[in-house]
This record gives sequence, structure tokens and C-alpha cells, in this order.
Amino acid sequence: MLVVEDDITIAESVAARLRAEGFVVSVAHDGPSGVAMAASFVPDLVVLDVMLPGFDGLEVCRRIQASRSVPVLMLTARGDETDLLVGLAVGADDYLTKPFSMRELAARVHVLLRRVSRATTSRSLELGDLVIDLAARRVSRSGVEAHLTPTEYDLLVFLAERPSAVQARERLLAEACGWHEGASSRTVDSHVKALRRKLGADLIRTVHGVGYALEVPR
Repeated sequence: MLVVEDDITIAESVAARLRAEGFVVSVAHDGPSGVAMAASFVPDLVVLDVMLPGFDGLEVCRRIQASRSVPVLMLTARGDETDLLVGLAVGADDYLTKPFSMRELAARVHVLLRRVSRATTSRSLELGDLVIDLAARRVSRSGVEAHLTPTEYDLLVFLAERPSAVQARERLLAEACGWHEGASSRTVDSHVKALRRKLGADLIRTVHGVGYALEVPR
């Protein structure tokens, strides 16, 4: 685990709780150090504060996800939904607003890790020129591999296993993304926007007032 948090008290508290859960934890206190540490030892998950010296958590998330897809739990002292959606757009998978309980943080971490390590068979999903290798968690379209975050991948698989069927935002939040109760449905919109950018705007159809459906690509 990697904790990137400039508040030393919070960083040490988070690290102590994660160590108590059985994880090996390293801590960075600024943006550049966080990026360097993520590259040096390749963490299984990153707990990342938004407000950091050097450069902020959004830039840290961009740089980490550019080199390797890794679950990111973002911490923010701001309640502005726009800030949270920006975090999701750059590759964060979940967020906690300060102040938060260490028990909730630990629960979120375990949920993210279970999603990433969820057992899959060796089969692939092939829908037109879209290929999803479930064992390797790799996605390509027209032979070009797309770099997806864990949440983007899980959302795509959920839709691809139900092609053309409309899925409500609330169901996608709960079953595909594993998000906590009370999360905004706009978070799904943010992840869908990212999937369209990476795989093509024609892939996912919006059903206004309901949700989304994956169209079988040609």
C-alpha cells in the first residue's frame, strides 16, 4: 500500500490502520514523492489526498495511472462534487471526504482489492471489434489495447455481459462499481465519459433519465 498525505497525523493514522489490517504500507507527504514511490515499488492500492505540496493529488493520480492501472482511494477535505468528479475522471476509483473513520477507510480498501482480485475464468468477451480478456483484465478495440482503471474495467464488463440491455445508474453504482450508499449517480457518468474517450463514443448509449447500454460495436 502507498499512502500519499501531507498531514503527518492523518498519514500515520491511516498507515497504522492499514498495517493493522495486515498490509505493508509506505508513506509519502508530497506529490513528487508519491509518484516516485508508486513507480519504485508498485503498490497494490494508493490512498491519495487531493491537496498536496509539489503538485496536487489529481496530478499524482494522472501520472500513476498513465504507467500502470492501480486502485486509488482519494481523500478530500472538500465537499464540492465537481472536485470529486474530476478525481474520478483522472483515474480514482473511490473517495472519502474528511473527516472519516478508519473503520470505513479499511472497509473501502478491502472492497477495492476484492474487485481487482475477483476470480475470472480464462474466457474472453468478444463483441464485434471489442475484446475483453477476463483472465488478464485487458481490453482492446480494433486490435488497440485501452488502458482502463479498475472501476472503468468493471463497469465495462458489467455492460458487456448484458449487451444492448439498459442498466440504471443506481444499479451500475451498486453492482458494477461497488460504490457506497449515497454516492452520486454522476460518478457513473464520469466513468462512462472516460470509457467513451478511450474506446469510442459509439460504444455506450445513453438512455436519458435511466442509465446506459453497451451497443455491440461493428
